[in-house]
Amino acid sequence: MNESPGRPWTSTTPTGDQQAQASDPIPVETKQLVNMLFVRLMTIYGHKFKSLFQDESELRVAKREWALSLRGYTERDIVEAIDRCKESFVWPPTIAEFLQLLKRDLAEYGLPEVLRAYVEACRFADKPRQHDWSHPAVYYAGRATDWFRLRTEDKPEVFPDFEHHYRQLCRRVIEGESLEVPLPQALPDLTSNSLALYVQQWGEKQGISQEQAATLLYYLQKPEGSPVREHFRQQAQSRAKGWGLTLSLPAKIGEGV
Repeated sequence: MNESPGRPWTSTTPTGDQQAQASDPIPVETKQLVNMLFVRLMTIYGHKFKSLFQDESELRVAKREWALSLRGYTERDIVEAIDRCKESFVWPPTIAEFLQLLKRDLAEYGLPEVLRAYVEACRFADKPRQHDWSHPAVYYAGRATDWFRLRTEDKPEVFPDFEHHYRQLCRRVIEGESLEVPLPQALPDLTSNSLALYVQQWGEKQGISQEQAATLLYYLQKPEGSPVREHFRQQAQSRAKGWGLTLSLPAKIGEGV
């Protein structure tokens, strides 16, 4: 006999198939937020919400689908969208309608949706300091994710990291923080600057872009033999490894060309 879901059942029913919990891609925090969401929607809409589910199995599947759609959103995001539900919907919202409520803040602050921001970051990852970004948050999310990864890795590998950084930045913007893209850096004069010429030659020999070479060899601008120079060199070596490059950085100008 099917029993109409009650409040305790809704808040404790697991999200999805319990057999798949070990490899579940849904964070525990998201599952807890969905439990909270379903309790709030039941309180607001009563029988209208309860009647959507015939039994516990159907409820479990529904909660999992909601959780998959709400990954990356914070408790504050969810609570604010729930409050908007009471003003916008006589009947419980669908997932699509609820997501539109969640995205409303982004449009109000001039922030592009996550997927559009990701596409923009990938498209201009080769020259990020020369692009007129739709919003500074897209630039900073791309930088935090790593421009090289955005240029070289497939979406399933890199998009989750970009989405994480971008949502954090969006929340900071909505809470009042002002972001500005750094002014474009002029490329050095390669005809008169020996360091710049060396960076170009070294980058060409390594088969990497001038931008990558300049980023990695930044430490050569510091006094030779100084601790700060060695500190930046170690940072650059780690960055090169993160980019998938197997190379040894020069200790001074002239090495490796």
